[in-house]
Amino acid sequence: MNNIRSTLKAVWRIAIPYFNSEDKWAGRGLLAAVIALELGYVAITVMVNRWNSDFYNTLQERDWSSFTSLLGYFAVLATMSVIVQVYQLYLNQWLRIRWRRWLTEHYLTGWLRNANHYRMQLQGETADNPDQRIEEDAQLFVDQTLALGVGLLSSVVTIGSFVVILWGLSAAAPLHLFGIDLNIPGYLIWAALIYAIVGTTLTHLIGWPLVGLNFRQQRFEADFRFNLVRTRENAEQIALLKGEPAEHQRLSERFGLVVRNYIDIMSRTKKLTAFTGSYNQAAVLFPYIMIGPAYFAGKVQLGSVTQTASAFGSVQEAMSFFVSAYRTLAEWQSVVARLDGFEQAIVNGQTLVTKPDIIHTTATADDAIALPDLDVALPNGAPLVQARDFRFRKGERTLLTGPSGSGKSTLFRAIAGIWPFGKGHVALPANASLMMLPQRPYFPVGTLKDAIAYPGNAGSFDGTAITEAITAVGLPALTGRLDEDAHWNRMLSLGEQQRLGVARALLHRPDYLFLDEATASLDEPSEAALYRLIETRLPNTTVISIGHRGTLHAFHQRRVSLEKTDDGFTLAEATTAPAS
Repeated sequence: MNNIRSTLKAVWRIAIPYFNSEDKWAGRGLLAAVIALELGYVAITVMVNRWNSDFYNTLQERDWSSFTSLLGYFAVLATMSVIVQVYQLYLNQWLRIRWRRWLTEHYLTGWLRNANHYRMQLQGETADNPDQRIEEDAQLFVDQTLALGVGLLSSVVTIGSFVVILWGLSAAAPLHLFGIDLNIPGYLIWAALIYAIVGTTLTHLIGWPLVGLNFRQQRFEADFRFNLVRTRENAEQIALLKGEPAEHQRLSERFGLVVRNYIDIMSRTKKLTAFTGSYNQAAVLFPYIMIGPAYFAGKVQLGSVTQTASAFGSVQEAMSFFVSAYRTLAEWQSVVARLDGFEQAIVNGQTLVTKPDIIHTTATADDAIALPDLDVALPNGAPLVQARDFRFRKGERTLLTGPSGSGKSTLFRAIAGIWPFGKGHVALPANASLMMLPQRPYFPVGTLKDAIAYPGNAGSFDGTAITEAITAVGLPALTGRLDEDAHWNRMLSLGEQQRLGVARALLHRPDYLFLDEATASLDEPSEAALYRLIETRLPNTTVISIGHRGTLHAFHQRRVSLEKTDDGFTLAEATTAPAS
């Protein structure tokens, strides 16, 4: 029971924001129309049930005039039924796509806002595979929530509508056993209720493990798919290391988890299908068993028998809603659990930056980046880098050195405002633009000109400027491929990617440019040429570099190093190198 309550609360948390959003009137209107049409379909079903009684009584009495009239009436009901079903489906699909569009945008915003996706990863949240949450689970949630919600409402209304019919039929055709009429008020209703309760209880006992199995299946499938993508993206390194056998074994092990869990699902589904199939087949005969003795005793007409069977079937089917929808409910519950965990991870990531005991970034009127009291820590709280009254002065090119693992890149992340672990402040010049160039730059899949302009909008730079920047960094052969759509991180060597990263900086002209070994894959003459290019083309840009080569000293006016202390590493001035 507690599990059901927690699931329903999660459904409410996930669903209700859409119906209070900027699209609320369209969403509410479509939902109301879908519900109204579903109720209309139930009403038509009730009318068909009554028509069914009259039609078979007419056949029994051989009344040609009534027979032809009833055929015309049925044509009207059939037309109304088709129209209602068509528009109910059409409007339902409209609601699904609008809701899914809003939900996807909602998750994308929460996931990507202010580097929240990065913080979620740092916290090690259990909401794995955000791509699956946003794409697959959001779709399943919308589709299944509507299907189950409308189906449940239809079942309740159907029960209420047909109970009245069954009550009247129970009075008109008393239970006839062994030649004795037993006047049990509403016995057909109680028979349907008992039948449905027994079926629902047994279905739950057989099928409840499917909830956990479906949850694990989605996780194993996503993990296998993620590792396939990783193998594709690192194909060159795998080939160079001749790691295909190891990769094959690793992927096979992950797929083995998929197969073993799916076999468990198969076994449980087989048992559930065997029961529900038997249950549904028995439901066809059950009403005739109940009303048949009264018919053969001459208590009721043929039309009453068929009407009873139809009404009983409708009530029994409505009462057995959880039996027929159990597998969908099991999958839906696992989808809700995954989305609820993803939403919680988003909230935790957003909450992290509001805590007082983290690194805070503030704006200042000063023209330097100031680290007055900064303590950078690892996610587990272990101290990493300390900085006291330290400043990166405007216009001064600074080289940051230190042993591997001393926290140089993490210090850059803290300055950029994406590393919250630690305490203290980073004071940035107000309205100053910062650009970080890592060792492996990122280029989105798309045209080359848009990949270089990133994170600017498509078309933010004209083709001439992009062509000139590409040529300047030593890649003139790429100037004819600006409109080519490709996965550039896969197609280009790391050295070429680093050159394009510098071209990106030439286009954006940031006030502060942080180079985190951004030219380490190039030979020293090429690296020197790029640093001279930055110095020439970006004279007003303050450059802070991380590097290990001694040849970089000539291109920086100031050297800073991370020195080992009892509490991690601390920023300290090194020897001063002459400007190039």
